[in-house]
Amino acid sequence: MLAPKPAVTVYDCQHSTSLPGTPIRNPSSSSDATAKRTFDETTAVADFFNTCFGRNSVDDHGMTLMSSIHYDVAYSNAFWNGSQMVYGDGDGQIFLDFTRSNDVIGHELTHGVTQYTAGLVYTNEAGALNESISDAFGSMFRQWQAGQTVENADWLIGADIMGPAASAKGYTCLRDLSNPGGAHCMSRQPFDYRNYVPQGDPHLNSGIPNFAFYQAAKSIGGRSWEKAGRVWYAALTSDRATKNMRFKSFARLTRAMAKQLFPDEPAIYAAVNDAWTSVGVR
Repeated sequence: MLAPKPAVTVYDCQHSTSLPGTPIRNPSSSSDATAKRTFDETTAVADFFNTCFGRNSVDDHGMTLMSSIHYDVAYSNAFWNGSQMVYGDGDGQIFLDFTRSNDVIGHELTHGVTQYTAGLVYTNEAGALNESISDAFGSMFRQWQAGQTVENADWLIGADIMGPAASAKGYTCLRDLSNPGGAHCMSRQPFDYRNYVPQGDPHLNSGIPNFAFYQAAKSIGGRSWEKAGRVWYAALTSDRATKNMRFKSFARLTRAMAKQLFPDEPAIYAAVNDAWTSVGVR
């Protein structure tokens, strides 16, 4: 019998690169703010996927969610390595502690969900979709925690990890789903398929499906995870999703899922269809 909630464990790398590190007992009450934050936010991500999408952990079978903190020295990244989460403390200038941004935690754990569903490869359009899905669900998680509607949300990724040197240069985020090409984004992205960069980094080309998701959610209105999110999740978990999917195939799936999930609400399909069309994916 599956546990109703996945176990959440936190380890301390103590600035080494040896994983997983030393286990932290009772991270929920740890005096280490990074450990406590990691435990609390990871638990919240699990609750988000369970409450909104009926998913039990990233694998849907109650997989323990393991995280390692204080990885390396001034390490400016966070990543899902296929079996656990890893967080760096940042360099204190460009980036702050990566656990400070709940959307970053949601983003990285969503890579685990993608691994156990569509299994999108990390190259070309499939790689960009992989990154975009993590951005979409990371942003939805942030909105869900704050009880925000699509109108209230800022749609930024990584706003809380911008260090003083990044802020001094005018950067307010890593990426912005509502304005992927904005100068305030540390990673400016194309947001129309005409500007897709062949062999480009997945973080770059993800701006195109990111903007499609934002426009669909904004057009539908309300809470992003209730309708637009359900459409994207159904497409990701569909048995028709393939690991080498291109934008067009994923868009076609979301259109189909909009009709299937909301047959009495044609405006949902129209919003999804128009969003993809607007970014040049027909």
